[in-house]
Amino acid sequence: MSQTANLWLYFIVVFGVVALPGLDMAFVMGSAMLGGRRSGLAAVAGIVAGGVCHLAMGALGVAVVLRLWPPLFKLMLLAGAAYIAWMAWGLLRSADAFHPGGNSAAGDAILPRGQIFRRAMLTSLLNPKAYIFMLAVFPQFLKPDHGPLWLQSGVLGSITALTQTAVYGALAVAASQANGWFAAHPGAAVVTARVMGALLLLTAALSVSQAV
Repeated sequence: MSQTANLWLYFIVVFGVVALPGLDMAFVMGSAMLGGRRSGLAAVAGIVAGGVCHLAMGALGVAVVLRLWPPLFKLMLLAGAAYIAWMAWGLLRSADAFHPGGNSAAGDAILPRGQIFRRAMLTSLLNPKAYIFMLAVFPQFLKPDHGPLWLQSGVLGSITALTQTAVYGALAVAASQANGWFAAHPGAAVVTARVMGALLLLTAALSVSQAV
């Protein structure tokens, strides 16, 4: 397979993974619904920064360590699952999670954008889906005959970051438009919070099942 075809295939795979609902997407949506477009974009930036950290971990061989020492990988999966469940519980017990001035996905008031960025980065770092991707999918697109692996990793990482920015950025802009609508329809806000909480609990359960 040529390098161009390899990169296009990688983009298709990454787009499918990013577009699949999960922890990162839920955090971006919640931030945008609560704080508007700028809060949502701050969350996107944090998610992308977390993705860069995942790439650096892979380049430094941390991914190999995780593969060679399964208990550590399982521990990281369980930590991610616990974090997802914590966010889900905040949504399930809140009566105004998506009402402006209400609670966030973690149960707090609307946060400054810098704090949203840091929480989004933590969300990305604890996302089990990202580690599974780095361990099982990413290495398959590194071809020794296509040049230095560090350069290939950088190109693949750039594709990942740009895809995340485009998908999550569009989602943040769209979700921010719901801010005023939820203010006028508090009942719908409660239902949305419950549905997202249930989906996050399901994600946490799936993460636990992968770790045991």
